[in-house]
Amino acid sequence: MRVRAQMSMLFHLDKCIGCHTCSVACKNLWTDRDGAEYMWWNNVETRPGTGYPTGWEDQDHYKGGWHRDKKGRLKLVLHSRGGGVAKAFFNPALPELEDYYDPFTFRYGDLFDSPAGEQQPTAIPISKITGKPLEVNTGPNWDDDLGGSDIFAANDPSMDGVDDVVRAQMEELERVVFNYLPRICNHCLNPSCLAACPSGAIYKRAEDGVVLVNEDKCRGWRMCVSGCPYKKVYYNWDSGKSEKCILCFPRLETGQAPACAHSCVGRIRYMGVLLYDADKIATNAALPDDELLDAQLDMILDPSDPNVITAARLAGIDEGWLDAAQRSPLYKFVKEWRLAFPLHPEYRTEAMMFYVPPLSPVMSTIEQNLVKLEIPDERRDFELLDELEKARLPLEYLANLFTVGDVEPIKRVLTSMLAVRTYKRRQSVDGSIDEDTIELLAAAGLTENEAEAVYKMTTTPTMDDRFVLPPYHREMSLEAVGDPLTAKGETGFGYLTPPRRGA
Repeated sequence: MRVRAQMSMLFHLDKCIGCHTCSVACKNLWTDRDGAEYMWWNNVETRPGTGYPTGWEDQDHYKGGWHRDKKGRLKLVLHSRGGGVAKAFFNPALPELEDYYDPFTFRYGDLFDSPAGEQQPTAIPISKITGKPLEVNTGPNWDDDLGGSDIFAANDPSMDGVDDVVRAQMEELERVVFNYLPRICNHCLNPSCLAACPSGAIYKRAEDGVVLVNEDKCRGWRMCVSGCPYKKVYYNWDSGKSEKCILCFPRLETGQAPACAHSCVGRIRYMGVLLYDADKIATNAALPDDELLDAQLDMILDPSDPNVITAARLAGIDEGWLDAAQRSPLYKFVKEWRLAFPLHPEYRTEAMMFYVPPLSPVMSTIEQNLVKLEIPDERRDFELLDELEKARLPLEYLANLFTVGDVEPIKRVLTSMLAVRTYKRRQSVDGSIDEDTIELLAAAGLTENEAEAVYKMTTTPTMDDRFVLPPYHREMSLEAVGDPLTAKGETGFGYLTPPRRGA
C-alpha cells in the first residue's frame, strides 16, 4: 500500500443555482489577459446540453481519455506512441476555435465617435485575434437560456440510451427540466493529458495531487488539449503555451479555499483531503467498465484506519494532513455516505472531483390537454420515493454522467437524499418521528445519526465544515532546494521571466 494525499472538491448539484459566480471569480483571477479570453478554467453548464467546448463528451470525435484494448491493457484513445509523432503537425481530434468561441471585445470608440443621428450608436463586437467585426453565435454555456430544449439537449451525448419516449417527453414545454453542472480540472490520478504530452511539461504534484503545466517546458504541441477527455486544458494563442486550472494552489498554500469555491453563492462546494492507494491506479484504470466506479471508490482509504495512518506516515505525509483527511467532508460524502461520484469514470482518468447527483420533479402526463402528475389517489409521502423512475431528469441520463450507465447507484443516492428530506420534514412539520420514517431511513441504508449529519452538512455547513484545508508547510519544501528566507512572503506561482513562444 503506497499512500498518497489528494486535494479534492465536491459539487452538490442539488444546490447549484447556476449563477456563474464561480466562473467569474476564476476568470478575474487567472485568465483575464491576452490569449486567455476563451479560457474558462471553471465553467457551469446547463444540462441536458452540449457543454463547453461544444460536445466535449463525444470522444469518438475528440479522442480523449483512455480505453481498454482487447488484451485488457490501458491505452490512450488519442494515439499510440508512434501515432503521436504522426499527429504532431496535424491533429484532427484537436478542438477548433468554433468549438469554443472567437474571443471578442467591443469597439467602444463607436459610442463616442459616431456622428450625430437619429439612432443610438452601438459598440459592435470585434475579434480579439483579427480585430475585425464578427457575429457572436456561441460561447460558454451558450445553451443556458435554452436549457432542456430540443436544440441543445437533444445533442447531449449523455442522452444516449435514454428511452425515446422519455426523450420526447422531456422536449415538451411543460416537461422541460434541467440542472447545472459546474466543471473544473479533475486533477485525475491517471491524467491522460499528462500521458499525451510529448514534451513532459505536465506533472502531478506529489504533496497534494494538483496537475500542473510547466510552461517553461511546454512547446505548444497541444496534445494535452486533445488527450484530456474533459477538455479542461487550453492553448494560449498569445504565449503559445498550454494552460489549465491550478486548483488555486497559491491560495491553498496560504490556507484559503480556491476562488471558485470561496465565492460560491449556493455553497455547493466542499473541499478536503482524500488518501488513496497509489499502487492500485494502473490496475483499477484497466478494469472492465462495470468495475471502474467501485474500484475507484474503494481505492480511497480510511484516514482513521491505524494501518493507513502507519503507511501514510512512512510515505512522509504530515500529521496535519492526516488530521485534515480525518475531518474531510469529501470522505464523508464519497465513502461514508456514498452520495457522490466522479464525472465519467469510463474515461479511466480516475477523476478526483466528485458530484452529488441532483433531484428533479416527478414526470407528468397529459390528459385532455391538462397536466396531471402521476400520483395515485391514496395518501403518499410528498417525496414519492418509489417514483424515481418517473423523475423528469431520467436516471439513465444521470447514470451516463456519473456511474458508467448503471442506474442502481444513482437510484440509491437519490433515495437516500429523499429519505433524509422526509425524515426532517416529519421532524419539523409533524413534530415527531414515527416508525414508518425510521423504516424509510433503514431502507435507504441510513441511521438517524447519519441522516442528521447529512442534513447538517448539506443545509447548514459553516466555512470550516465545507473547507478543511491542511497546512502546506511550504518552508519545508523550500528547504530542500535552497534558503527558505529568499522566498519569504511568496507563494508558489509566477514567473521570474515570462514564457516565450517556442522557448
